Amino acid sequence: MADPSSTPRPTGPRPAWLTRNVKVLCGVSFLQDAASELLYPILPIFLTVVLGAPPAAVGAIEGAAEGAASITKVAAGRLADRFDRRPLIGAGYGLAAVGKLLIALATVWPVVLLARVTDRLGKGMRGAPRDALLVEGVPKGQRGRVFGLHRAADTAGAVVGPLVGLVLYEALDHRLRPLFWIAVIPAVASAALVAAVRDPRSHQQTDNSHRSADGPRSGSPENADGTAGKAVRTPWRSLPRPYWRVLAILLAFNLVNFPDALLLLRAHDLGLSTDGVVGVYAVYNLVYAALSYPAGALSDRLPRSLVFAAGLLFFAIGYLGLGLIHSPWSVFVVLPLYGGFAACTDGVGKAWISTLVPDHQQGTAQGLFQGATGAAVLLAGVWAGLAWGADGHVPLLFSGGVALVLAGVLPVVARARTAAR
Repeated sequence: MADPSSTPRPTGPRPAWLTRNVKVLCGVSFLQDAASELLYPILPIFLTVVLGAPPAAVGAIEGAAEGAASITKVAAGRLADRFDRRPLIGAGYGLAAVGKLLIALATVWPVVLLARVTDRLGKGMRGAPRDALLVEGVPKGQRGRVFGLHRAADTAGAVVGPLVGLVLYEALDHRLRPLFWIAVIPAVASAALVAAVRDPRSHQQTDNSHRSADGPRSGSPENADGTAGKAVRTPWRSLPRPYWRVLAILLAFNLVNFPDALLLLRAHDLGLSTDGVVGVYAVYNLVYAALSYPAGALSDRLPRSLVFAAGLLFFAIGYLGLGLIHSPWSVFVVLPLYGGFAACTDGVGKAWISTLVPDHQQGTAQGLFQGATGAAVLLAGVWAGLAWGADGHVPLLFSGGVALVLAGVLPVVARARTAAR
């Protein structure tokens, strides 16, 4: 009789949504965010204290960076529906590494502006192609899990990055600049890992070239719309009407969603030390990472508009709280609660959008969605930076109030006008 201990234990089938690309791209995003978020919480302090930039410049830099990303996202989304997506993803992560190198070299704040724009151009170039690959072959009813897991991995990097930065900040005698050089290492590793991504379209294009020379082959994969995996030109006007309705709602919200750099500046103004700002940002990202997958999975069971609305409630708590509190320790209560906003909206929004369009329009739809909402964040960063004043409480209270209203309106409007799943 065989030894039971030598009998392999059944591990069960791999979930259909957990594809190779999902796993690889989770690793890519983890490394990139570890690099980005090592720097992000100290960047406003570096700009204002070390380089002498005014608070308005912080908002303008982040707004300009997001604006550059927005334009690139739209173009990259169109290209992602026509060409191999892996080169776009690799170039995007490579540009992000270059942006971090420029920050390390900066001696005046306009160089940081150039660096952030370069970094965000990379983000814009990779976002839509990556998100189109994430849902490749994944049923629509499981895409919340895909984006939830991806955001969890991405944000886990945002937890590790600030914590590593905090340890190194202490070890390096409170010097900021060496941290920027260290951040280049995981950024380069992230770009290199893109080589492990597999784009089915590149194989289909190779098969198609063989067909053109040797004649048609049987059993070729076809999309539900009969495109047979071809790269096709997708006019914006052909995107479904429900897509445009959801896009309009999410665009309106992002006009009051200014860059998180200003929230960290508010935390510093309330009296948190550099260590405290990095620490609270790590806690915020820990909450974000922990809730991202559960929120994504929940959006596969409940209307996605409802989960998104819950995120807006967390947003309102975060902004109103930061606008009203006066003690530094309160930031450690308010900012972690704000982490629920990102968890319930970022991946959920992408999953929501992905279910509203056919597979051959994923790149165009995601690129336009991410580009348009990024442009709204640009405008939000500009107006919030100009209205910041001495302590920023006015734009915080205004945005928090608008989000509170939208949280109540969104489920009603979405239920009346479009399917939420």
